[in-house]
Amino acid sequence: MRPGPGEPIFGNWQSIPLDEFVERVLAAGPRVVAIDGRSGSGKSTLADRLASVAGGTVVHVDDVAWHAPMFGWSSLLAEGVLEPVRRGEAVAYRPPAWDVHGRAGSIDVGASLVVVEGVGAGRRELAELVDVLVWVQSDFAEAERRGIARDIASGVNGDATAATAFWHEWMASEIPFLERDRPWERADFVVAGTSPDPATVVVAGG
Repeated sequence: MRPGPGEPIFGNWQSIPLDEFVERVLAAGPRVVAIDGRSGSGKSTLADRLASVAGGTVVHVDDVAWHAPMFGWSSLLAEGVLEPVRRGEAVAYRPPAWDVHGRAGSIDVGASLVVVEGVGAGRRELAELVDVLVWVQSDFAEAERRGIARDIASGVNGDATAATAFWHEWMASEIPFLERDRPWERADFVVAGTSPDPATVVVAGG
């Protein structure tokens, strides 16, 4: 595994049952769990698996940051979702861009546990609002391959040429952001990408 710029290579990997991993994450009774990692690393899959076992609600950073400046959305997530959740309030949040661009619906959180996933979910500005931070380590080249393939399949950023161009534009912001923020240094758990077995999680040792 060759991680991205500035990121150390973790070791002592151990495959454990998903249920055991969830127990470890929930041991201190967290209200907010953040799953951070590079684009294409497997954050969404892990978040869905964790929430399905723990009974939590997944909030995708991409929804909060929709049409917001790249990595300029921390106050939206804090004020619109995390602070109300920590006060024990139900959330039905519409970021400002949703009204401007006519997006329907809202970001809804009714459960006592919220799992926030996305690049920057565990960023430094939000540290006081996050109880548990999970960093998803991935091979840099493989994450790019998977991410571009996913975007092409979904058509979210246009055709193959447009999707690849957008990926490289995004990386021009993501790489320096993560090199500055270094969320892996604050992580409570480091896991290795998406386990091929949905019933297990590969976790780095101390």
